[in-house]
Amino acid sequence: MTMSAKVDPDPSRAPLPVEGESAGDPDGRWRRGATYASVTVAAILIAGKFGAYLATNSVSILSSLIDSSVDALASVVTLISVARALKPPDFAFRFGHGKAEPLAALIQSAFIVGSALFLCYESLGRLFEPRPVGDIGIGLWVMAAAIALTFVLVLFQRWVIRRTASLAIGADSLHYSGDMLLNAAVIVSLLLGRWTGQAFWDPLFGLGIAAFLAWGAVGISRTALDVLMDRELPDDERTRVVDLVNAHPASRGLHDLRTRSTGMGQHIEFHLELDSHLTLTQAHDITDEIESSLRAAFPNAEITIHQEPAGLEDERLDHRLRPRRH
Repeated sequence: MTMSAKVDPDPSRAPLPVEGESAGDPDGRWRRGATYASVTVAAILIAGKFGAYLATNSVSILSSLIDSSVDALASVVTLISVARALKPPDFAFRFGHGKAEPLAALIQSAFIVGSALFLCYESLGRLFEPRPVGDIGIGLWVMAAAIALTFVLVLFQRWVIRRTASLAIGADSLHYSGDMLLNAAVIVSLLLGRWTGQAFWDPLFGLGIAAFLAWGAVGISRTALDVLMDRELPDDERTRVVDLVNAHPASRGLHDLRTRSTGMGQHIEFHLELDSHLTLTQAHDITDEIESSLRAAFPNAEITIHQEPAGLEDERLDHRLRPRRH
């Protein structure tokens, strides 16, 4: 039996959707704080590295300066996207604005690829026309300070990610995690250049850093596209949903399980099979209990459950998700 509901032609009379809030950050305070921190750190690093580049003329420091500049742009995009994603659902966007975060991550990956290409161009030029590196003392101090400051930022970002599962902040944190390795590589290139007296170390490390940035951009864009294209959740998470549903003694199986990431959480939807003799109230109570167990496991998920009598023949049934009958 299929039941249909009458749709009110005037959407302004319909109730507003409930805002999908993160269980660990209900007002978005920590996500906003992480974006403000990343923009501030990026601005400090740009100023310091620009001065170090003027003092040393090192392409490795230039590469780090370019990366920090891209990080600043990416952090601003992240700040804007998080603010947008935290807006509650409205009548134009009934499912919320969560996908602003993966869209920002995709924009960040484009910034990174562009900076990597520019860095390759500059490094290849320095290989064919070597330029001496100036006094590296200030460069070493700036890079060491950048590593320390970035390390503190990454620790804070990862703490926020554990609380919120923010994809945009996760992409931003990946940038800065790579920056720590990049800054360490700059220090090594400067020291090798001093110890060996060879100018080629500097552009060689520049090329290596460019490759590292491009590789990171590929990973960020892949994750962002998965969310934007509504890719199913990983198999282990889908299996966890099935196990939790089947663990309820009144459950007789499920089918049509569909999942996706919403950018700030997950969406889980399926048809729950129950005994046909249950009353509507009993079916409702059982569904509520199953939904509560799922929400405990997936606190940021939007869960939609449709009840059906067990044993119905349905061509859409995914038999891989049905429990074995005893």
